Amino acid sequence: MNPFKTQPREAETGRERRATRHDWQTFEIVDLLEAPLFDLIDEARAVHRRYHADGQVQLASLLSIKTGACPEDCKYCPQSAHYAKKTGLERESLLDVEDVLSKARIAKEAGATRFCMGAAWRQVKDGPEFEKVLDMVRGVRDLEMEACVTLGMVTKDQAGRLAEAGLTAYNHNLDTSPEFYSEIITTRTYEDRLETIANVRSAGVQVCCGGIIGMGESIEDRARLLQELATFDPHPESVPINALVPVAGTPLESQAKVEPLELVRMVAVARILMPTSFVRLSAGRSALTREAQILCFLAGANSIFYGDKLLTTENNDAADDRALIEEAGLRIKPACAS
Repeated sequence: MNPFKTQPREAETGRERRATRHDWQTFEIVDLLEAPLFDLIDEARAVHRRYHADGQVQLASLLSIKTGACPEDCKYCPQSAHYAKKTGLERESLLDVEDVLSKARIAKEAGATRFCMGAAWRQVKDGPEFEKVLDMVRGVRDLEMEACVTLGMVTKDQAGRLAEAGLTAYNHNLDTSPEFYSEIITTRTYEDRLETIANVRSAGVQVCCGGIIGMGESIEDRARLLQELATFDPHPESVPINALVPVAGTPLESQAKVEPLELVRMVAVARILMPTSFVRLSAGRSALTREAQILCFLAGANSIFYGDKLLTTENNDAADDRALIEEAGLRIKPACAS
């Protein structure tokens, strides 16, 4: 029997009977993160089968449309201007609209159904560059792909204009817990991030919001990150789970790589807490074996960043990803209507 597919069941038991919650407490989430692995996966699997019985995996392609020279001091990020001399990452101006749409067409031909565009800005500014981004969004939607952007902080008016252009989702990660946040970033507050998410949500745009593990945080910090996400009402439509990719020249370059089972646990708990969300395997996936990736799918992941490169780091081979999805008995989520 294929464990990724399900048959109708007569009754539900335990946590499956619970309505979707927005009141999770930290101790509950810590208990889940520290639960025996098989028990945790069993519970996450039951939730996943209830809400995602179709076995679909969303393929999202990610492109850096403006690279480097970011004024933020995120300790994990090679795009920060604070570490440019050590990382050697050179600044690149905003790409032309046609260049971006050409890459979107290539991504679509390769099977991606969502096209994500990232610009290394602290806050998007009104003007010609923002107008170009709006044109990119319109162009991607004309290709009958979902369009997602991450541009730093946005105002209510900017979020509304992105919505009018047809934006599907806005990515703005919380990164870590409120308590650990200042250890990683000092140039933008947690409240700034929450305000941008509220602005995006008020414009009717889907929220893509997750975090990173492996930056030196505690189990309680991971629980608090998940708690923040799970208390959003509604939950984020997409929840990227990133494992730190230590980059030479950044303050976190010496951090040990995340153990695969820690990522599996984060995926499983995210699935339990946010049952209807797409839980996306994001940065760090290239370090996982095929078996570890399948275990993440089993635990509730149903979206991946797809393509040979993320913003500035390498990603898995696209052909290998498609083969892995097929071998697992899953299927690719089809494109949305424009």
